[in-house]
Amino acid sequence: MKNIKSNNLDFRKLSLRHIVGFLCVVLFASCGNMKKSTYFYEAPDSIYNSSQFENLEDTLNENDLLSISVSSVNKEAADMFNTSNQVGASTATVSGVLGQASGYLVDKTGNIRFPILGEIKVEGKTKQEVRDHITTMLTEQKLLLNPVVDVRLLNFRVSVLGEVLRPNVFTVPSEKISVLEALGLAGDITIYGNKERVSLIREVDGNKILHHLDLTSSEILSSQYFYLKSNDVIYVEPRPSKVAEASVLRPWIPVALSIVSLGIITIVNFR
Repeated sequence: MKNIKSNNLDFRKLSLRHIVGFLCVVLFASCGNMKKSTYFYEAPDSIYNSSQFENLEDTLNENDLLSISVSSVNKEAADMFNTSNQVGASTATVSGVLGQASGYLVDKTGNIRFPILGEIKVEGKTKQEVRDHITTMLTEQKLLLNPVVDVRLLNFRVSVLGEVLRPNVFTVPSEKISVLEALGLAGDITIYGNKERVSLIREVDGNKILHHLDLTSSEILSSQYFYLKSNDVIYVEPRPSKVAEASVLRPWIPVALSIVSLGIITIVNFR
């Protein structure tokens, strides 16, 4: 009887050690997972400067859709330059709803067709340069007195794909959006998404550039990739655990566990 009690006591001590050990493993695993699941994990309070990249204006490209409005002291004379925003294109708004936008489409030769002024080369120029060019033409040809020209990009869009809640292509009316705002529009990264490896695909001078972002690091806040450009693609990679779940071995794990459990029960009962 004494031996039985002693064995039970030893068993309880052994079980207690196993439980404590198991809890320690879970605790350390949770700390590791917390770092991978949290934006800017352990980033100190500081000032992160990305303003040097915020206002860099991109040049216009083929298939860009422009809105160009002209105003002047003579409203009736200016109206003739505001009647040809007729080219339509389907766009997805930030809410994901398809809409119809109209404006001046940059053709394959890099030109737009503007009322009275005819074809204007805009490819490779910034919006400011196009604005100044049209203003100069209107003034030099004495078509308007003190013209005011405004140029906007109607199809500024970014794509967010991968492990996010709502993958989509988003058109951004403000023409300014950060990588975090884009992920917010897509419903944020899911629990299966890898915040340490978010891919950014960007086209520069006809070449596709692939850059990997680590959103658990505060370095992204001062990166040139913090603010997105038109036609950027964000892809959130799945965690390795998500890939493992989708493997062919995954369905057999419950079967294997059941066999092991049955074997243990059989050994214990027939001892």
